[in-house]
Amino acid sequence: MALRPVQVNIKALDGSAVDRFWAEALGWSVFRPGVTTYVAPAGELVWPHPDDVCLDIVPVPEPKSATKNRVHLDLATRSAAHQAELVARLQALGATPAQVGQGDVPWTVLADPEGNEFCVLEPREVYRDTGPIAAVVVDCEDPPAMARFWGRATDWTVREVTHEQATLRSARGVGPYLEFLRTPGGKTVPDRVHLGLLPYPGDDRAAEVARLRALGATDLDVGQGDVPWTCLADPEGHEFCVLAPS
Repeated sequence: MALRPVQVNIKALDGSAVDRFWAEALGWSVFRPGVTTYVAPAGELVWPHPDDVCLDIVPVPEPKSATKNRVHLDLATRSAAHQAELVARLQALGATPAQVGQGDVPWTVLADPEGNEFCVLEPREVYRDTGPIAAVVVDCEDPPAMARFWGRATDWTVREVTHEQATLRSARGVGPYLEFLRTPGGKTVPDRVHLGLLPYPGDDRAAEVARLRALGATDLDVGQGDVPWTCLADPEGHEFCVLAPS
């Protein structure tokens, strides 16, 4: 039994603006199958996507706080010229430079139209085959502990664990990485960006949720009401959802 990360949920005050931005940023398409909007590779709608971790834009009534998100996306580039072109194109789409204490670094930190921070990375060989999203990055206090929890919670493989960083990726070697970076300070506000996990066909979702609780996840009430998914938090309080097949 295990769960697979299938989407990144982004809460948005103006969902149509945010989904358009991210579709253009990634070169993907916008699908509107229901209340939320799905941003995924072009072509026929496929959920879950077999290779990519896609985006689910969730409308909410409140804007993002001034606090930096503890979960963000890193975008991959192929060359220095591609990085410069992508940064310029994203700013033309409505992204703005963001200061998160990064100092003098080779990547560029931007924010989407609602202030969600993300990075456009310089070319790195490790991300050559990830697609447009190089990594889903989580700020945390204890990367090794996060690797233990998420390595058991999902079917992704732990690739690297150090005091400062832990990295996981699909065992099939496709799609983005999941990275945990040691960051001072704990979580103080609800996550604006979080992961959605899905059981495999035939697996029991309730049993999976019980297994996650035994690993250290806790139940979370974000006002979701009676919904077919389950909201949980990992041992450091990062929200995530266990989705129902649909």
